[in-house]
Amino acid sequence: MRIRTALTTAIAAALLATGIHVAAQSGQYQKIGEIHIGGSATHDYLAVDSVGRRLYVSNGTQMVVIDIDANKVVGTIPDTPRVHGIAITQPGVKGFTSNGGENKASIVDLKTLKVLSKVDIGPGPDAILYEPKMNEVYAFNHQAGTATVVKADTGAMVATITLSGNSVETGVADPALGRVFVNIESTSNIDAIDVATHKVVGTWSVAPASGPTGLAIDTTNHLLFAGGGKVTVMMDAKTGKVVGQMPIGNGTDSTFFDPGTKLVFTPGSDSTITIGREDSPTKLSVVQTLQTVPGAATMALDTKTHNIYIVAQEGGQRGGPPAVPDSFRAIVYGMK
Repeated sequence: MRIRTALTTAIAAALLATGIHVAAQSGQYQKIGEIHIGGSATHDYLAVDSVGRRLYVSNGTQMVVIDIDANKVVGTIPDTPRVHGIAITQPGVKGFTSNGGENKASIVDLKTLKVLSKVDIGPGPDAILYEPKMNEVYAFNHQAGTATVVKADTGAMVATITLSGNSVETGVADPALGRVFVNIESTSNIDAIDVATHKVVGTWSVAPASGPTGLAIDTTNHLLFAGGGKVTVMMDAKTGKVVGQMPIGNGTDSTFFDPGTKLVFTPGSDSTITIGREDSPTKLSVVQTLQTVPGAATMALDTKTHNIYIVAQEGGQRGGPPAVPDSFRAIVYGMK
């Protein structure tokens, strides 16, 4: 994922409960709050720890930590050069950040926000995820076309996996299938990795999507949701077959699935978040186009409240007015 500097990104929210009906013509989601962050707007991935009740916002050389019940900043994780994302290995207790500026991961005590140690995960780590079946952390090295795997308990090196192309983007895990899936943006494919052998066992096209960046998963029905170009596709995670699709806006950089509501979220830099619903394992339909702010290509989801989050800055976009100092903030969207 490309780090965003001086771009406005928004926070969206998901539905309040399973079974709430969503009609495409009515605006079910609306802005419900803002959280002042301040400082520089350089950022990339956002992540919610729904158990620990924290939102983590990558922010240059630090990770900003927000209490999502109190809606306020409660601290930072320092010394994370060009941080991209965080993998929560023990909710509320432990996590790994991907530090692109030093080819390392910081192992973090999430209670104290102290960096316990650092481990090599490069070159060029970008997205990062926790795979619970083998208790391992996968760091995806964007331009190198590799994934580095380390043990979640010790940080010890396990494997380096050569992927089918470079421009490696987001990954997701399906423990029941024993697979990790990762977008290969340069080839418009998804690689399927066997978590036991650490080998690529399948490479699948995401057409009619292209250049996939966002990736999400329904681990109950074993369905992948890959967003790229102007399409999000729904794929059978066992076979790689595209079984559904929906149109989306321009410039997406993330995709989320809410298991409680069966909703799929694909934000775009064109001030929209396309919200779809998994109607069945073979049907994906748009239920709302949520208007956000320019540049809103990344987001995070709280699966407990079903709120979604983006970050934004006033101004500072290419060709527009200059950035307003100290205007960096998180925006929250929730169900009406």
